[in-house]
Amino acid sequence: MTERSGNEPSGGSGEEPRELRKSSSGKRGGGDPGSRGRTTIADGVVEKIAGLAARDVVGVHAMGSGLSRTFGAVRDRVPGGAKSNVTRGVKAEVGEVQTALDLEIVVDYGVSIADVARAVRENVISAVERMTGLEVVEVNIAVSDVKLPDEEEDEPEPRLQ
Repeated sequence: MTERSGNEPSGGSGEEPRELRKSSSGKRGGGDPGSRGRTTIADGVVEKIAGLAARDVVGVHAMGSGLSRTFGAVRDRVPGGAKSNVTRGVKAEVGEVQTALDLEIVVDYGVSIADVARAVRENVISAVERMTGLEVVEVNIAVSDVKLPDEEEDEPEPRLQ
């Protein structure tokens, strides 16, 4: 009979079927129930958490480049074609115990970019580590634009139909 630790992949394609032991003593399992099995977190989950945390910072006007925001506004109008704008401007690489993030932000005119970037890093790292248990090894921030007070919004308001 093959024994597997709780950290090895189980089931799934290309693997041999799992063999289960039956306890002769009547006791269930062994050890901490929280360590039985494996948890994986998708890149998109980390991207959503990071995107929401970054948007919470005062001075962040928007996420993503002007081009990605324009495409996002068009995509939002196409039925079934909308990718969540929560992840716009966020890219995550997720490993088993660590993650690295790249964020692209637009800041409001007049704010200290260094202070906003520091606050974004702190908020994103705190949220991602708290919610996922992953260690955030780096948060790279690219400031792609500054929103001037008299500029019109890139994303037009949706029209009622």
